[in-house]
Amino acid sequence: MKIIEYKAADRGYANYDWLHANYSFSFANYYNPEKENFGALRVLNDDVIQGGMGFGEHPHNNMEIITIPLQGALKHKDSMSEKWISLETGEVQVMSAGTGVMHSERNNSATDFINLFQIWIIPNEMGVKPAYNQMKFDISGRKDKLQILVTSYDNKIVNSLKIHQDAKISRIDLSKNKDYTYELKSDNNGVYVMLISGEITLKDKKLEKRDTVGIYKISNFTLIANQKSEVLFIEVPMNF
Repeated sequence: MKIIEYKAADRGYANYDWLHANYSFSFANYYNPEKENFGALRVLNDDVIQGGMGFGEHPHNNMEIITIPLQGALKHKDSMSEKWISLETGEVQVMSAGTGVMHSERNNSATDFINLFQIWIIPNEMGVKPAYNQMKFDISGRKDKLQILVTSYDNKIVNSLKIHQDAKISRIDLSKNKDYTYELKSDNNGVYVMLISGEITLKDKKLEKRDTVGIYKISNFTLIANQKSEVLFIEVPMNF
């Protein structure tokens, strides 16, 4: 078993006034040679965007991009539809950039901030046709049980968003003193665990809000909620 612990306070940070960004991996002006990626997981940004602000039109290619609003609402426009689409808390968005796409993202409120995770995963197939999708996930579906948000196109799991990689993104909301055993789908995979809120114990390590661990070379692991906790799992191939 291999386990790497990352404290929330050790993330990269940038304050652009309208955007407060926390970087789990090297991104933009933040560079740490020891934090380039975790397997196929290339980006996990924890962004707070002020009301009325956002990212202007910019390009992406050959990347699987997943956005998870935690509070507030986003609006998205890309060169596939040229229409503004609202993305609310409780929904998840995926965009396969493939051969290339232009897109914009803005806070959908003129006054309230939005907090979101943006995740980039390196695809297992380059040059695919760009695609976009989003889906709503009921909070009751992760109460003390795993709720699967994103899987591979090759995975037969229904009611999940699809990307071009043998990956799985999931969430669980644990009650105090509850435990959960996560089973990895492949010996080649690792899991990046982000504690969204609360406090958990995992392999004798105590995680607090926004702490993370990367775990691989193991078939399963158990976490225990010391208090009510929200957990994000990002399982990816490690051969990158």
